[in-house]
Amino acid sequence: MTAPIRVAVTGAAGQIGYAMIFRIASGEVFGPNQPVILHLVEVPPVLPALTGVHMELDDCAFSTLAGVVKADSDHLEDGFRDCNFVICVGSVPRKDGMERSDLIRINGPIFTSTGRAIAAAAAPDVRVLVVGNPCNTN
Repeated sequence: MTAPIRVAVTGAAGQIGYAMIFRIASGEVFGPNQPVILHLVEVPPVLPALTGVHMELDDCAFSTLAGVVKADSDHLEDGFRDCNFVICVGSVPRKDGMERSDLIRINGPIFTSTGRAIAAAAAPDVRVLVVGNPCNTN
């Protein structure tokens, strides 16, 4: 049997993250024969929703889902430990009256701490995809 890969998704209980994790868990992203351990990362206020997402994943009984790790943004290294892939979709969305520069000021520190935690804890050959706001400047 193929060894499982570890895939972290930040903002896992958000709209984009939520849509992605079921496709990853089902084998649509990495193939039907590739087991996956999902690392779901969220901000502390959203952890109750993340628990619900975890229960939904369990209910689906995906044959490729080898495990789930939940972590909060206060313990990012736990969320990225030994991960082979990290997908960063968690960020503050643009609101009325905000400029792109406002998003960079808000989300820049988020991605800085995320990058440091990935460097400290993920696999040495980790692949990282960042899709946050504003997405054309990341």
